[in-house]
Amino acid sequence: MRIEDCPVKTAIDVIGGKWKPLILRELKDRPQRFGELRRSIPGVRHKVLIEQLRQLEEEGILTRTIHPGKVLQSEYRLSEYGETLRPALTALAAWGADHRKHIAVLS
Repeated sequence: MRIEDCPVKTAIDVIGGKWKPLILRELKDRPQRFGELRRSIPGVRHKVLIEQLRQLEEEGILTRTIHPGKVLQSEYRLSEYGETLRPALTALAAWGADHRKHIAVLS
């Protein structure tokens, strides 16, 4: 199989990187406004968070709702299609917890 045809590569191209998995973790349980996301993901820069959210929105993973008011507020949530990632995110989190235990045993 050519690497371009690998389904794992396809998935990682969409949800991989330093910040996207953390964004998805935060949105897994409930929608959040931009400011909430920024506070809940320490270290992410404003510009980078915007870029990552836009990319996930372009892929159809997230939806953005703009709430009018004195200050426009954007709220992000998993799209119906993004909800299909929930089992994969749960499995990845479980593997991460198991891996932490594995590393602790090795130390």
